[in-house]
Amino acid sequence: MDAILSKTQMGFSNLAGYKVFSFDKISSTQDYAYDIIAKGEARDHSVIVALAQSDGRGRYRRKWVSHHGNLYASFIFNSPERDPRLSYAVAVAIAETLECFGVQSSIKWPNDILVAGKKIAGVLIEYAGRFVIIGIGINIHSNPTVQEYETTRADKYTNADISDFFSQLTKKLDKWIRAEFDSVRNAWMSFAVGINGLVKYRGEMVELIGINDSGALVVRRGTEYLLIHGDEITM
Repeated sequence: MDAILSKTQMGFSNLAGYKVFSFDKISSTQDYAYDIIAKGEARDHSVIVALAQSDGRGRYRRKWVSHHGNLYASFIFNSPERDPRLSYAVAVAIAETLECFGVQSSIKWPNDILVAGKKIAGVLIEYAGRFVIIGIGINIHSNPTVQEYETTRADKYTNADISDFFSQLTKKLDKWIRAEFDSVRNAWMSFAVGINGLVKYRGEMVELIGINDSGALVVRRGTEYLLIHGDEITM
C-alpha cells in the first residue's frame, strides 16, 4: 500500500462532515473504497482522494489513465437502493465545480464532462452493500492521450489548485445529491450537449430530447417517443 499523506500536506484537512483518506498515489481509489467498506471502516461521507493511481479504472473496467497531478476521488455515501438519477446529479456537481473557477464545460450523456469538446472528467458509480461509491477523475495538471477521444486539463483555463477543486467538488456533490430531481434535470439539460440533435440508437438516427422523471433518456423516432436506459446511444 502506498504511504498515506498527511491531510495538511495535501490541503484536504478540515473537510467538514467527511472522513478523508488521502494519498499521493494509490492503486485505485475505487478499490480502496471497496476494501474499507468490507472491513467496516467506511461511513456515510467517507472519501478516498489521491493525486495519482497505478490501476485506475472507468466504466466496464476500462483503464483510466491516472497520471500524477490530477484529482482522483471516490466518495462513499449511504444508499439504501440504486437510483439511476444519481449520475445526473454527479455530472452537474462536476460541471458546477469547474464553473466556479471560470471553466465552462458541457455534459455528454450520461456523465462525461467536456471542455471545448474535449474530455476533462469522468465518473464511475458502483454499489457495495448499503453504500454507493462515486468515483470521479478530473484532469487538472495533466491529460492522457487516449485513442477514442480528445482530452484536456483544467490548468489551461485556471490557476486553481487541486485542493481548491476538491473543496468545491465536495460542496457541489452535497448540494446536488440532496436536490429535487426536477432541479437536477433542469441543470443537466442546461449543460448537456446534443439536445435536439441526432444520435444513433440501435443503428438508426433519432432525435435526442432529454431525460424524464425517472432518469431515462428520451429520444424521438419520427412521431414515436422512446425511453432508453443504459448505454444504447452513440453521439
